[in-house]
Amino acid sequence: MASGNDSRTPRFLAVVNPNAGSGRCGKLAGPALDRLRAAGVAFDVAETLRPGDAQGLVRDAIRRGIRNFIAVGGDGTSFEMVNGFFSPEEAFLDPPPVLGFLPLGTGNSFLRDFTDQGPEDAFQAIVQGRGRLCDVLCMEHKDGTLYYINLLSMGFPADVAAVTNRRFKPFGHFGYWLGLFTCLVRLRREAFPLRVDNEKLVDRRRCLLLTFSNSKYTGGKMMLAPRARTDDGRIEYVRWGPVGRIGTLTHLPGLYDGTHIQSPMAECRAVQRIDFHLDEPADVMVDGEVLTIHPKTLLVRPGALQVMI
Repeated sequence: MASGNDSRTPRFLAVVNPNAGSGRCGKLAGPALDRLRAAGVAFDVAETLRPGDAQGLVRDAIRRGIRNFIAVGGDGTSFEMVNGFFSPEEAFLDPPPVLGFLPLGTGNSFLRDFTDQGPEDAFQAIVQGRGRLCDVLCMEHKDGTLYYINLLSMGFPADVAAVTNRRFKPFGHFGYWLGLFTCLVRLRREAFPLRVDNEKLVDRRRCLLLTFSNSKYTGGKMMLAPRARTDDGRIEYVRWGPVGRIGTLTHLPGLYDGTHIQSPMAECRAVQRIDFHLDEPADVMVDGEVLTIHPKTLLVRPGALQVMI
């Protein structure tokens, strides 16, 4: 395991997002860290105060030679930290940085690829020093580059996430359903022109959604990309055609067991590169965060991160 200290007794930087899980993390982080310390894990603690802090804290730590980290929060916390590990100006780190998890946020979707006992298994992985290499997906857009380990969605999932975050976030999980049915009423099926790998033609067909996944789950238990693997050097690309309201409602249960990809309106394949040909920016949902960006190119960086799970 890589370390900025003695590699035999690695010291971590635990980045705590007290606002994760609607404040749940702030209440649980202290006891969780005390338990980790009692198990013999050495770490320093840095707490975020506002969105974006985790990325800055990690980037500063990387410059100081620290290579072992713990994300104390949810998917949004680890998303910020991953973007602190890498930057377009710097080469990917060798050996890869190490990221452990104390999943105290809302969804904690990424960990579901590895276990249905997320918090306890994640805790034991840190204590035991148990890790595995994980691919990192890299989205180059008009204003920069972002990195992620879970998934990026466009179309209906991004619309739902945007409406939920902007209008219904105080209502918690119920707010997600309010956002979903709001977007269902005003259902949009748009074209997001793109070229897959080295195909000659740009795909300009309208669709309900596009997802570009590294792992299977999103939104907690939704299995949007059931064939995705975090270590295969591929982007799992799922596309739904222009499904209507009734079709969308019919297939919603399939999002939870992955059977939605069996629909004749669905396409699912593993690819290495996506080139976008959008005329304007679009909302995307990436690792639990909603951003408005102008996508250019999506690539995969195999084994660029070591995750402890």
